Amino acid sequence: MTRSTLIWKKTGTAALVALMLTLPIAEGQSFAAPVTPSTATYTMPSSATGQSNLTQAKAQEMVTALMESYGVTGAQYAIRDGGKLVLSGGTTLDDSGKKQKIDAGSMFGIGSVSKMYVTAAAMMLVDEGKVDIDQPLTTYLPDFKMADERYKQITVRMLMNHSSGLYGSHYKNTILMNDNDTQNVDQLLSNLSKEHLKSDPGEYSVYANDGFQLLELLVERVSGMSYSEFLQERVSKPLGLNATRTPLDSFDRSQLEPVRLPGLFNKLPSENANILGTGGVYSTAEELTSFSEVLIGKHPELLSKASTDAMLQPEYRNGVWVPETKNAFGYGLGWDSVDLAPFGDYGIRAATKGGDTIMYHSALISLPDHDISIALVTAGGSSVFNTTAATSILLQYLKQHDIITTIAPEPTFEKPVQQKMPEALKQYEGLYATVGETRTITIKDGKIEMPAMMSDLMPAQAYVYTGDQQFTSEDGRAILAFDKQINGHTYVRIGSDLVFPDIGHARLAFYDLQKLDKNPVDASVAAAWKQREGKSYYAVDEKINSFFYISPSILTKTIKLDDSGGYVNGTKIVDSDHAVNAVEIPVMNGRDTFDLDFSRQNGVEYLQADGRTYVSEEAIGKLNHSKHSVVTIPASGSVRWFNIPDSAAGKKMTVKLPKDAGFIVYDKDQTPVGFSIVTGSNTAVLPKGGKIVFGGKAGEALNITLEKK
Repeated sequence: MTRSTLIWKKTGTAALVALMLTLPIAEGQSFAAPVTPSTATYTMPSSATGQSNLTQAKAQEMVTALMESYGVTGAQYAIRDGGKLVLSGGTTLDDSGKKQKIDAGSMFGIGSVSKMYVTAAAMMLVDEGKVDIDQPLTTYLPDFKMADERYKQITVRMLMNHSSGLYGSHYKNTILMNDNDTQNVDQLLSNLSKEHLKSDPGEYSVYANDGFQLLELLVERVSGMSYSEFLQERVSKPLGLNATRTPLDSFDRSQLEPVRLPGLFNKLPSENANILGTGGVYSTAEELTSFSEVLIGKHPELLSKASTDAMLQPEYRNGVWVPETKNAFGYGLGWDSVDLAPFGDYGIRAATKGGDTIMYHSALISLPDHDISIALVTAGGSSVFNTTAATSILLQYLKQHDIITTIAPEPTFEKPVQQKMPEALKQYEGLYATVGETRTITIKDGKIEMPAMMSDLMPAQAYVYTGDQQFTSEDGRAILAFDKQINGHTYVRIGSDLVFPDIGHARLAFYDLQKLDKNPVDASVAAAWKQREGKSYYAVDEKINSFFYISPSILTKTIKLDDSGGYVNGTKIVDSDHAVNAVEIPVMNGRDTFDLDFSRQNGVEYLQADGRTYVSEEAIGKLNHSKHSVVTIPASGSVRWFNIPDSAAGKKMTVKLPKDAGFIVYDKDQTPVGFSIVTGSNTAVLPKGGKIVFGGKAGEALNITLEKK
């Protein structure tokens, strides 16, 4: 397995910020062929005359590393200094895998960097006296309601700094192929009206995409314009931006940077992230740095300095937070961090925002006191990788222009020396939870065995006691400790330097797990859940043209009980059919929580979770192996799942597809091996032990023919 394959399989979708979904790669096959640097456009300031262009070389070095080792197929970067573009370039691949110089006008989805646009839009309304961010959201959205009276305490500020207490994200039918269906945001208020909060509003900041969808609605209600129109009139036109658009705008889709999958497909259909406030904006690296000038107060005619200063305040310090000073996360208003490490080590204030859709990834870093910004956008990869690479490029730029004198070397680590552990630390043993799972922590001989964390960015290893109430990982890169926080919960705290070969390193500090109280349940309830143990449930209401089908694990819930039987998938069992979120973790591992609600219809068990409906695997039958058969899409859902029987394995399937209908075929490892909407083909060879999902409009009939290959 190549390093590119390994990183893409294990870390390309690490869920560190926004969406990072694991995309499979065939064993031994890398995502992209090695890429040599392309020629980039570049203008050096006069102060650099006579100097070698070290920043340009560093930028292209980072692009090469991202494309060779981190699953990137197209990358674009830009630096703006004092309002002037001083660096712009990048590389892309054509359908044959050949390197090409990228066009500066190639558009990328910027994912959650879109949150900076909706935050700025709301702050523009603040400047006009139309919005007060410390007023309840209901002041501006009176139809916003929840099944939790605390919702009335949620202010506009809490949406911007991620402290609203919302469960996190409604992703259903959000990221679609050539489809700008807005049903997700249209149904958001209805979905939220049935939900509770996971914490008191303002208690702590933890990433919450839905908050920025609510900001989008606020901007529309208060301004009287559609959100896309607002961006065009209040941002793009004044700044002269031609490539900053949303999926609802009319523009030439051929301008979008192609997105690709390894081994299976060439160019995929256009990716529409129809959650505009959360992650739906398209842009270019150059235009991102132009917009950054607004965010750091250089365009007071668009956004006042008072508003930009407010956005740059360390909002995360107002609630429960990891007691670390060096961290990739430290929320402002909209910003992921307003004091990004390692820039503080050089006495420089840096703000950053990263973004991920499924196929696009972005990073924006701004230095407000120096009026310097860098943007790095990619197809493939991860915003974490982009932020790390952009940091390395920007440090080189600062050194080249004598803003810093030297670049600190990457940290080195030594194997820890174990010390005698105080017996009192044994009190922290017990059952813990993170989103989606529970875990029992035991301390034996001063050691704690921990599984891989951060989607394998941190390997499974032992943590040994090294004094000062802390445990150090075997590789010396991570520190584990237990914190009893002011909200009454006990957390496992992790601090780690993550090293990404050839692009740099990042400091992360986060709460990974929350200790749980015992939750005894009676025998009948325990028996009901025991029957579900290990069963999988499959989403039936995700449109067939959704990008989520690339990674079907996202559309599957597998039931995992803890040993005590009181918790399941990180939720607390209430009765035979209901379990509620048990996780109240600040920072990253507390995001996107859910409840589990089961029901039965016509003898079939269904699960409601995270806004989707899932059907039990027991209701998934085998595909008819006859030569001719028909699959009818039910009125109750968008898709139907089938197991591929051995009698059909190896046969060629041909499907007569109505308009907008389609299918995806998976092998036994859940790798997609046929995707009609992507390939444009209505045929596929059926693998042994695989699954197939058909989708279309309610009541449509899909005629299927099977024949020997």
